Amino acid sequence: MSESLGVALTDSAARRIAYLASREAQPSMLRVAVLGGGCSGFQYNFDFDTKRNDDDLVIEKNGATVLIDSTSLEFIKGSEIDYVDEMVGASFQVRNPNATSSCGCGTSFAV
Repeated sequence: MSESLGVALTDSAARRIAYLASREAQPSMLRVAVLGGGCSGFQYNFDFDTKRNDDDLVIEKNGATVLIDSTSLEFIKGSEIDYVDEMVGASFQVRNPNATSSCGCGTSFAV
């Protein structure tokens, strides 16, 4: 597991990010952000980006690059970003110790 400023990236997540980024038209990095909304108050947003911002935390592992802006980082410090592929579906998951509750979909949380 790669860890930077308390945010860890599992091998599974790194493999999936590298694979998906390789299929993008331009060299891309996965941006993980926390947005207001969702059924529990905040929600995780995963999107590919081609530009790093000055305030981004950059996590690199096994050919994968993850960007997290400084505002979002405050909500997910100490978290682990994973990719799980189960019978019910595949998805990126954030195991966030700061979340006091989350919804059933796993993309929304409260602090």
